[in-house]
Amino acid sequence: QVQYVESGGGLVQPGGSLKLSCAASGSISRYTMSWYRQAPGKQRELVAGITSGGTPNYADSVKGRFTISRDNAKNTVYLQMNSLQPEDTAVYYCNSRIRYVDYWGQGTQVTVSS
Repeated sequence: QVQYVESGGGLVQPGGSLKLSCAASGSISRYTMSWYRQAPGKQRELVAGITSGGTPNYADSVKGRFTISRDNAKNTVYLQMNSLQPEDTAVYYCNSRIRYVDYWGQGTQVTVSS
């Protein structure tokens, strides 16, 4: 069973940047990896995903601002977030679906506020 540990969240001013990391307990090279987020009172939503081959996809709300990447040698997935806005405030979760089972990290809080 794979485990994920997210890090890199924090408090940032509007327009600022953060880079999130998701470290896996085992190899992720075969899996599509995703970042989700959940704001207070809202449903969890997909932010970005990256296939095993490195093809990314993004939610419309973050296109052009966020970049997902992966380092299979380090079993780590990243989310570079630029031009952050207050509406990006949420808990960010790392995810993979393996054999129809969703695996989640514990999440990392991102707060965008002046």
